[in-house]
Amino acid sequence: MEKSDSSIFSGTFTQLLAALSGTLFAISDGMSYGWTAPIIPYLISNSSHLATTKYEAEWLETDLMLGSFCGLPTTIYLVDKIGRKRSLLLATCCSLFGWIVIAVANKMVYIHVVRFLFGMSANMSFVAAPMYIAEIADSKIRGLLSSIVYLMMLVGFVIVYSVGPFLPFYVTSVVGCIVLIIELSIFSFMPESPYYLLFKNKPELARRSLEYFRPNCNVTIELEDITEAIERQKTERGRIMDIILVKSNRKAIIIMTILNGGQHLVAISVILMNLHMILESAGSIYMDSSHAAILFSVIMVISAQIAALQVDKYGRKALLLISTVLTGFCLLAIAIYFHLKIAGYDVRGVSWIPIVAVMVYAATFKLGLGIVPIVITAEIFPAKMKAIGMTVSDAMYVIGAIISVQLYTWLVESNGIHAPFYLFTVSSFLIATFILLYLPETKGKTLEEIQFLMKGEKYIPANMDSLLSEKS
Repeated sequence: MEKSDSSIFSGTFTQLLAALSGTLFAISDGMSYGWTAPIIPYLISNSSHLATTKYEAEWLETDLMLGSFCGLPTTIYLVDKIGRKRSLLLATCCSLFGWIVIAVANKMVYIHVVRFLFGMSANMSFVAAPMYIAEIADSKIRGLLSSIVYLMMLVGFVIVYSVGPFLPFYVTSVVGCIVLIIELSIFSFMPESPYYLLFKNKPELARRSLEYFRPNCNVTIELEDITEAIERQKTERGRIMDIILVKSNRKAIIIMTILNGGQHLVAISVILMNLHMILESAGSIYMDSSHAAILFSVIMVISAQIAALQVDKYGRKALLLISTVLTGFCLLAIAIYFHLKIAGYDVRGVSWIPIVAVMVYAATFKLGLGIVPIVITAEIFPAKMKAIGMTVSDAMYVIGAIISVQLYTWLVESNGIHAPFYLFTVSSFLIATFILLYLPETKGKTLEEIQFLMKGEKYIPANMDSLLSEKS
């Protein structure tokens, strides 16, 4: 009898290396997403090296979102046509080109084009990377490895908030290029996902891939299970309309629409894009906006790291519930504070409440709702629908961001700054109810087991007979 190793990381070094090197792009994407916050004030200032109007600057965020939308068909096609690994490398090369152009651009039109390109490459990366990681990872650490994508993105926020306001314009581009070159130098040597290789009828390459990611293990049984799962899923339909027509796919897309859109309907995009204004409106005198943004992003990184380490221990559902409920209370505190201030009450003695609530929000949001959805997205779609399902999920994420920002702007202008925060509070508690009643727990289950769980069927391993004979 083999001696069991209590460490969940035993034998997983190659998986960690692939996940870490393959998600460095997310640092670049986090930098590009947060780039406008410190850079727009510079671009519209008199000291800018580029002649920029306020109208042109406002389009920089929209360029990113438009790129994400326009990249959807390309993403669906490429992740299944050329593979998860090559899609990631292609997106990384596009982002590298983008940072170089930003560093040397002498006209705003070039930066607008690059922002659009960043949106397309980010869409492809955030679909391909979770797919790749979920397909190479051992079930005992799949949640942790899938969480690395968000951790890397948050590191990008910390970098751009720390570098952008204080160093020359081109420095962020240099940092972005260095990160992407490191990814290309390491990840290029990683094998493709064994799931994808089997899906493309390359069993020998799939075996080598699995042997690389499961060193010193006999991969025969796992390879048989994956082959059985792929062959079964190949017989199932894989049309775009099957996202709605097939019950298990429909359940998966409902879950991801609520979770991905819900991230923004609890105000994350609003707070990231308006943190300075929110704190200034609150009349807080305890911290200036630039330092608050850095602290906010650092807290998110720490909280996300804690969540990543616990997601395979306590499960996806528990972290999501705790995160969503606590996030709702933070938003409620902000809403009540602004409501009292607008009503004419003297709130100077408690002006610390908004800044504390925002910082606690950073921790509670990233504890679950801000990191677990990307883990679940990569788990609940079958192989033949994964590219379509994850791309649609990514679209829901973008749509949620646009809706939340527009709602915030409209409600602030029509009813006051407290109104959208009451709405976001209600959204938090509704999402928590949905998670409690509808979301299945996928912790510790193989991708094949999860598919049976989504269908409401009992899972019977393909090698059940051999397992029973071994026990006897």
